[in-house]
Amino acid sequence: MDPNRLKGKNILITGAARGMGEANAKAFAAQGANVCIGDLDGDQAQVVADAINAEGNGKAIAVKMDVTKREDNAAAVAATVEAFGSINVGVFNAGLNKPRFFMDIDEDNWDMIMNVNTKAMWLGMQETARQMIAQGPMEDHPYKLINVGSIASRKPLVDVTVYCTSKYGCLALTHCGAIGLAEHNITVNGYAPGVVVTPLWEQLDKDLVDIGFKEKEGQAYDDIVRDALQIKRVSYPKDIVGTASFLASDDSDYMTGQMIHIDGGWCIQ
Repeated sequence: MDPNRLKGKNILITGAARGMGEANAKAFAAQGANVCIGDLDGDQAQVVADAINAEGNGKAIAVKMDVTKREDNAAAVAATVEAFGSINVGVFNAGLNKPRFFMDIDEDNWDMIMNVNTKAMWLGMQETARQMIAQGPMEDHPYKLINVGSIASRKPLVDVTVYCTSKYGCLALTHCGAIGLAEHNITVNGYAPGVVVTPLWEQLDKDLVDIGFKEKEGQAYDDIVRDALQIKRVSYPKDIVGTASFLASDDSDYMTGQMIHIDGGWCIQ
């Protein structure tokens, strides 16, 4: 990685204590960015920040936050600005899933997934953009909001209806945000992974067995690789960080309203 590619970028990442968020935070810092690690698990967020600071390139802070609360999003933005002087990039990565068949969905399942995956993204985008607007436009480059979507916004899946709905919402927020924030020189883009081996997917694999959709753990991975992917393997966070870094960098300055699929070719079927 170019240690200067993201130099001067001050980046807030939600859901960054584990999985893709952690990998992105470490990759951004390795390229010179300063990062705020936002997560409900404040202790683990601090572990990630300490690891970044020990590397000695970009700096990191940790913030305990509930992404579904406006005040926590505002506080995370404020902490980023206090630590680094400004905020240039917001990455809205926090997400969860809990599979149910269509007729088994209840209000608790709906509200939990929609609140974390979609409402929280809207709140994070809005509070980050509010600070960016207050800072005034940057001279040479736009501010950037990056939304973490999913293949589920392109491939309806019977066992994760609410998750699919939430990720359709992420896609809409990316499109509508790009239009609504263009006048403030803020771009909005995102990326949509497929199967990424993270704690979220490991739990989903277990849950699919629990609801009777799969017979054994690991079967979901095997079935998707065999039937859906052109690249015949699942992905890992290291497969995602290059695209995330591109979207955070000056290389993507003329993009807005785009959702890049990093899915091993799933969505072309």
